[in-house]
Amino acid sequence: MGAEIAPASPIPLRVAVLSADAAQRTALAMLVRKLGHTIADVSDADVLLADGVSALPDHPPAVMLGRGDFDAAGMLDSDAQPALVDAALRAVAAGLAVRRREPVSTHFAALDESDQAALLTPREIEVLVALSDGLSNKAAARRLDISQHTVKFHVESIFRKLGVTTRAEAVAKGLRRGLVHL
Repeated sequence: MGAEIAPASPIPLRVAVLSADAAQRTALAMLVRKLGHTIADVSDADVLLADGVSALPDHPPAVMLGRGDFDAAGMLDSDAQPALVDAALRAVAAGLAVRRREPVSTHFAALDESDQAALLTPREIEVLVALSDGLSNKAAARRLDISQHTVKFHVESIFRKLGVTTRAEAVAKGLRRGLVHL
């Protein structure tokens, strides 16, 4: 293999700082200097770091901390770590967009009660109709020409999808959603 290339040392950016609050503006300026960048006027800046302002200039591209009613090239939470602010400033100055990461939900969303299909398969709807007719698993299996085990599997799936624990509850929910008719 050839000689390894050493990473270039980061080039300091010229950063303009905007904030409606003087103390916050001073704190942001200190952060910018700690990150190795220089403070510049808006007209000479490579990138803008803003917090708590109601408007942003068209140039240079901006990183907005906290919430804003406008679309800045970079959007971070107001409590973003310095390394993240530095990365966002560099990315935005290079022409990239930066957005805060949305929290990932570990749960499924609740089914909408108005959803007519309720995500039931056509076979599950046939089994639900058999339940609404008062048929046992054995009788439903005969009607649908499938095994009792398959009917049991579909009934369990219907219960899970509809969020019920009894046949009566499943039929009642099926009636409310228009999946079965008496």
